[in-house]
Amino acid sequence: MRIKRRLPLLSALGVTMLLTGCGGPAADRPASAGSVGEGFPVTVANCSVKTTYQRPPRRAVSLNQHATEVMLALGLEKSMVGTGYLDDSILPEYRAAYDGIKVLSKEYPSAEVLLAAEPDFVYGGFATTFDEKEGRSRDALAKAGVNTHLNIEECPSGPVTMAAMDEEVRTVAKIFGVPDRGEAEVKKLHGTLDSVEGRLTGVQPVKLFVYDSGDKTAFTAGGKGIGNEMIERAGGVNLFADVDKAFGDVSFEQVAERAPDVVVIYDYGDQPVEDKKKFLLANPALKDVPAIKNQRFAVLPLSSTVLGVRVPSAVESLARQIHPDRFR
Repeated sequence: MRIKRRLPLLSALGVTMLLTGCGGPAADRPASAGSVGEGFPVTVANCSVKTTYQRPPRRAVSLNQHATEVMLALGLEKSMVGTGYLDDSILPEYRAAYDGIKVLSKEYPSAEVLLAAEPDFVYGGFATTFDEKEGRSRDALAKAGVNTHLNIEECPSGPVTMAAMDEEVRTVAKIFGVPDRGEAEVKKLHGTLDSVEGRLTGVQPVKLFVYDSGDKTAFTAGGKGIGNEMIERAGGVNLFADVDKAFGDVSFEQVAERAPDVVVIYDYGDQPVEDKKKFLLANPALKDVPAIKNQRFAVLPLSSTVLGVRVPSAVESLARQIHPDRFR
């Protein structure tokens, strides 16, 4: 589901030279407009890494779509010097801001390209952002003077819920010294969730099976990821909530036994949604499944099913697809 690409490992010395070789360290540069906040120093514990920020980052790089969109939702584009690795189109409301940021690479940049941007902060959406084998580990970047932050869905202490979404938004806002923007964004996100909840009052939950990918087995959403709460808030029941992780493999026979009324397809990568539908419709193990017999499918882009600012709108989208009568 997440692509890795092997890149050369940089030595700490080489990293430091790259950071200082183009006009001096990033820390010596003036802060960009809108990036200065009060209340520093700020200490953040994130996925077993504790970081103290003496000031807001001034030369940030975001990698992975949900990390990028969290930053843009907080109005931090003037503090960004690079970005990379979208899964699909940037949200329309952030397009103008995004177009003003340099795209370092289509997927993950090499360590050399990343550090040539002279970042003082790298925000990653997936753990693969900081792959040690590719020279981008959090430790290697720290030794080069670059602070890092990893989306907390990658290191949960329990099931990932909307509270984790709130925490992620507030933490990034805190790091950049704009806590008021964080609170405003959280309020906006919960406004969407509250609206959906109001429309679904008293609704009969629909039995759902998430199909991410797989032909021998089905890669599906378990009970520990944000996708599980999204399904519940959209008026559904995740039939594989008992899978004790965010994603896991199950057999198609298990899917048939649990008899979903709707299949939710996660849309991403090189396999089109229509191909996924054709595969499921032709799978003999699923021929008696209500969702297959009635061809009831819902579709969500993968970028909406990970911890970021798209989650509430994805809840609304899913609710509209499985309970259309409540949105007329």
